[in-house]
Amino acid sequence: MKLRSLASLLCAVVCAPFFLAPGGAAQVPPSASSAPRAITVDDVFEIHDVRDPQISEDGKWVAYTVATAKLKEDKNETRIWMAPAGGGEAIVMTAEDVSSTHPRWSPDGKYLAFLSKRNEGKTQVWLLNRMGGEAQRLTDAIQDVDDFAWSPDSKRLVLVLQDPTPEELQDAKAKDKDKPESGDKEKNKDANPKKPKTPPPFVIDRYRFKTDTVGYLDRRRTHLYVFDVATKAVVQITSGDFDDSEPAWSPDGKLLAFRSNRSIPDPDRTYDSNIWVVASDNTDKGAHLTQVTTNPGSDTAPSWSPDGKWITYVTQLEPKLLVYATHHIAVSPAEGGEAKVLTQAFDRMSRMPHFSPDGKFVYFTADDDGTVNLFRTPAIGGEITRAISGHLVVSGYTIARSGDIAALVASMDRPAEIFTMPASGAAPTRITHVNDAFIAKIKIVTPEYVKFKSKDGTTVAGYLFKPLDYVAGRKYPTLLHPHGGPVGSYYGDFNHFSQLFAANGYVVLEPNPRGSSGYGQDFCKAIFADWGNKDYQDDMAMVDYAIARGVADPDKLGVGGWSYGGISTDFIIAQTTRFKAAISGAGTAFLASFYGHDQYILDYDVELGHPWENRAVWDKVSPYYRVANITTPTLFMGGDIDWNVPILGGEQMYQALKSLGRETELVVYPGEYHSFKTPSHIKDRLERNLSWYAHYVKADGSPARPPAKAD
Repeated sequence: MKLRSLASLLCAVVCAPFFLAPGGAAQVPPSASSAPRAITVDDVFEIHDVRDPQISEDGKWVAYTVATAKLKEDKNETRIWMAPAGGGEAIVMTAEDVSSTHPRWSPDGKYLAFLSKRNEGKTQVWLLNRMGGEAQRLTDAIQDVDDFAWSPDSKRLVLVLQDPTPEELQDAKAKDKDKPESGDKEKNKDANPKKPKTPPPFVIDRYRFKTDTVGYLDRRRTHLYVFDVATKAVVQITSGDFDDSEPAWSPDGKLLAFRSNRSIPDPDRTYDSNIWVVASDNTDKGAHLTQVTTNPGSDTAPSWSPDGKWITYVTQLEPKLLVYATHHIAVSPAEGGEAKVLTQAFDRMSRMPHFSPDGKFVYFTADDDGTVNLFRTPAIGGEITRAISGHLVVSGYTIARSGDIAALVASMDRPAEIFTMPASGAAPTRITHVNDAFIAKIKIVTPEYVKFKSKDGTTVAGYLFKPLDYVAGRKYPTLLHPHGGPVGSYYGDFNHFSQLFAANGYVVLEPNPRGSSGYGQDFCKAIFADWGNKDYQDDMAMVDYAIARGVADPDKLGVGGWSYGGISTDFIIAQTTRFKAAISGAGTAFLASFYGHDQYILDYDVELGHPWENRAVWDKVSPYYRVANITTPTLFMGGDIDWNVPILGGEQMYQALKSLGRETELVVYPGEYHSFKTPSHIKDRLERNLSWYAHYVKADGSPARPPAKAD
């Protein structure tokens, strides 16, 4: 569809005379006296995170999740909602004070299944009858259910379960043993109170032995199980020292496609996952499988054609380029054979492929020039066209049997909401209004998507936020905000962080330097084993561009980012003294110390080699060795259980700067992984960012840290 059509639609919704709250009930619009205000730190908790749109097979309803961060209770909650696909009042489907996720319609339309952990138990599949009534627990696994999918006849589920721990097996035996006889429930309720157990030691024998949010890895693997809804019988259909995931039923229900890295002798040493097929009624735990793909790179996200003859999937054709390689959409015969790559000439990171109901097209999303659009291409190959286009981010979608589509769409001035698009291809209609109340009461800064030349003449793009209530001709304090990744990107979606700093009087720069997704494989791989070089040049080129535009004050510059954005920050302040302040979040600078300490062992081996054999390469990508050059006051931050980019990186840089007598501070957040979850920690991070930059960049006399809170 045309950008103009969706832009007109968004404008029509924003300008409507009333708006809907998360539940869909009509609300009174703000009065003339309640004029929109500047966005604040606490507004991050006013934004409801809409995700996972699931359109029913008849195309009449869309289920989705809404996540809310509750600052007062310091917790997060996700609930499932349902809205008419044609628009109308939304209905909440799950209870408060317990999170529910992963809604999936049964193909016959009678039930909505979802995942939830209730009563401090394991995550199980729960079932809602669409006609009404309370949710009923469907599964009773002794371990958490990681994922599930309905069979086409709605009689079975495929479950993804990790092998149980010895403790889970022991607890299950004790539970069976302690089941009270009829009439003895009260008598036995407290007969065997649980006592705290000393955790057993971690015994490590895997090559890749650590990952964020999990910690140390053992030999317990994830496998597929078929669950009969009527009898509740469970049959394991895959096994072995491999992880199996992303199951997809064949249209006739006889087969299951899935993703698995079954490299011999050790899957930990490659990213060579392939698409496999197993019979859904087999009883040999997957001893006889069909290998559909043989590409040495990563093949993921299988999805069947309606006639069951083909499987579409995401493929990575150059394994030695790791994440820098473009991921393509391919189709393969379901029984294995020659695959056809549909997007090779397109050269954009592509994901989430699905056949159209008639089997003639394959839909997918792709990064492209600072956006994520929904595309489609003939299943036999041919022209790639845009189904939902514009300066937007389409982060999820599903297709009904009718061909109608439900998509999750965000724009620069609005958090993600759900749109439906009929099979005819008419303009999408927004059917959720979860964040209307929030948007109506704040002032929005719409960034410019700008392009500029880097030092070597390469064209680079990024988003430029002018301060709220910007006055032409005035120069403002400016923050450079490198993104994570490195193969990430800034897209055309709503960004609370940049909106917050624009509201506080800053120009905010979001560059997409070399290494970023959406500009082709050559652009991505330009920083392979060469971090902090061309991406540094591109980041600084955006600063120079903003200064040349007359909007950035060259004497009031700050820089900061998270993850690879934190690494970029370390590189930047080690190469220039132009910045008055820096904030490096979840970064690393002394890279060799992370070999075996974080989750990237295979990436290091392929991209950099062994540190004891390739010291020159490792030193080149380690800004730690330039630490004596740093004079910028720098705040380091991170979570204490982050195994993606461990806090060790911040600790080392903090200690080095402290030893050199530089202005620095380290803030470590307990119980946080790489992506923070605790609302009070998120608030604290934002407040510290504001205080640090106000003190050193604006030099307004404010303290460099937020005031201490009273108990």
